[in-house]
Amino acid sequence: MKKILFKGCGTAIATPFTEDGINFEEFGKLIEEQIQNGVDAIIVCGTTGESSTMTEEEKKQTIKFAIDKANKRVPIIAGTGGNNTKAVISMSKYAESVGADGLLIVTPYYNKTTQAGLVAHYTAIAKEVSLPIILYSVPSRTGVNINPETCLELSKIENIVAIKEASGNISQIAKIASLCQDNLHIYSGNDDQIVPILSLGGLGVISVLSNIEPKFTHDMVMDYLEGKHKEAMEAQLKCLPLVEALFCEVNPIPVKEALNLVGYNYGVPRLPLIPISVVGKQKLEKAMKEFGTIS
Repeated sequence: MKKILFKGCGTAIATPFTEDGINFEEFGKLIEEQIQNGVDAIIVCGTTGESSTMTEEEKKQTIKFAIDKANKRVPIIAGTGGNNTKAVISMSKYAESVGADGLLIVTPYYNKTTQAGLVAHYTAIAKEVSLPIILYSVPSRTGVNINPETCLELSKIENIVAIKEASGNISQIAKIASLCQDNLHIYSGNDDQIVPILSLGGLGVISVLSNIEPKFTHDMVMDYLEGKHKEAMEAQLKCLPLVEALFCEVNPIPVKEALNLVGYNYGVPRLPLIPISVVGKQKLEKAMKEFGTIS
């Protein structure tokens, strides 16, 4: 069986920006609150962290800061993916050198590649680092799907240990689980599919929801893993309106506003993303009040 990076809830943490760079004071506050509320891992520089509009130096600073702040209390998984294999290797080596616990590597986007190209891309990266790697399949953003048969091929590589599955295709996820068994762990990449993916043998979620509801999201996963399936199912259904509101506009536009609403100074996303619309904010506030996140 492959190394398990974490079981439970890993937060795909948002990044607060200033005009000059990263607001590390607010970032540190959120990391601390996440740890205090029981999250099982923190994923930095992913989609929710707006890695696509961060400079190389900002990514390095953010990864290092999170590792130092967590101080081994929870695993820090660095998002080092991209569409330039050499650049991915370079950032992955950096993350390893400063003490990251694992890597989250999204499929190449825009230039895309074939399934054979995905195998070549991930194989090249895996050879250059010893850290455990989580594949990240999110075809709605990248235009590239990791097919189940490709997952099987990649699962034969020792340090490719898991996949964050955000295709939304439960049939595909079931086939990955069937083909790969314990050689490729599965994390839900969608907050509305946590319990369905756990029911197929998934180990947890890499979550947007947990930015604002860390304990709730952690408890939902743990309830399922501890056999309290009814409680987990009820939690999954309860959070659906809030999850829908958190994705009413392109992630992470709503979750950054949600963090502002719960008291953080998290600012706005970087262009080309823009602040949440008036209608979107109204929907978000309503869902957060009904859920009890804000009063």
